[in-house]
Amino acid sequence: MNFSLSEDHVALRDSAANFLDKEVDLSVLLTHGRTVMDADYDGLWRKIVELGWPGIVIPEQYGGLGMDYIDLIMIIGEIGRTLAPVPMFGTLAGAWAVEKAGSETQKADILQRVAGGEMKLCLALTDADGKVGDGVTVSAAKGASLLNGEKTYVVDADSADKIIVMTQDDTFFVVDRNAEGVSVSVLPWRDITRQVCKVSFKDVQAERLEHSGGVWPWVKDRLYLILAAESAAGIAASLADSVGYASERVAFGRPIGAFQAIKHQLAEIAAQSECATAGVQYAAWTLSVDDERASLAAAMAQAYTSESYKAATHRNIQIFGAIGFTWEMKNHLYYKRARANSELLGAPRQQREEIVHWIESHEAA
Repeated sequence: MNFSLSEDHVALRDSAANFLDKEVDLSVLLTHGRTVMDADYDGLWRKIVELGWPGIVIPEQYGGLGMDYIDLIMIIGEIGRTLAPVPMFGTLAGAWAVEKAGSETQKADILQRVAGGEMKLCLALTDADGKVGDGVTVSAAKGASLLNGEKTYVVDADSADKIIVMTQDDTFFVVDRNAEGVSVSVLPWRDITRQVCKVSFKDVQAERLEHSGGVWPWVKDRLYLILAAESAAGIAASLADSVGYASERVAFGRPIGAFQAIKHQLAEIAAQSECATAGVQYAAWTLSVDDERASLAAAMAQAYTSESYKAATHRNIQIFGAIGFTWEMKNHLYYKRARANSELLGAPRQQREEIVHWIESHEAA
């Protein structure tokens, strides 16, 4: 069995890396008080659309490229490595909900426009307490579904054209971002490279996606993969940054990387990077082949990478010393992304509970 990436996967990863290294400029965020809302990244998103990334895992019959999840993490990893502030997370999340819950007509309409770059999506999941499916109620009036309530921590809502809303009983609705009664406000989120919003609904007409049941667990596995891929690449970026600085910074007549205390820190990050990358690639493979262990692998990848990313960015700042947490350095951007990624879909303890439940259920079977 060959555990290495194929030449095509490596080529895809390298081309994404070269593109994003040239196009992503985070300097606007390195001034106190600035956030992603102060930057204009529409041009970057248009170029990403030209590359076909929004449709990379959308099936070909709906206008996408129909590639697998290993291909996807090659691109998502580079977006995470460069902290590219683009609405990829929200668009993929919404597209997966439509793919799983939508009728053939709904999928043909929405997914084709997403794949063609004509439409951006977001997925509204939780209430203010982080409870999935809560926060919004559904009522019927004159044959239409009306939504009322609030969803919080909605990634990429302000830039979305359509909002996919999850209500109770694993039911999903499609809402026009500019519909009457929809209000979107950007939250003061810890990760200033990512747009996170509160979305309010007041008698908003919505289109119900046809299918329900089993949708959220299916989508959640894929969102775990995205966050884990971002985090694994972020660990690798923190390692490279730390090694570079430890090789250049001189103290007591020699580079600080020559001191054992620093070597131990770098070794820890290197070990975490290897394990995180392996876990993410395994999860991507299980999802690509629809392996029965896919949910287990996705939860394991998210639990491990999110904690390791936090540890790696903490060590990175320790290696840099006081300068590492100044606003003008990029270190704090990775530090904040690590902490946000570990909480966005539930803390690592939640994924570990899911792992335990999976093992127990399969042992009982």
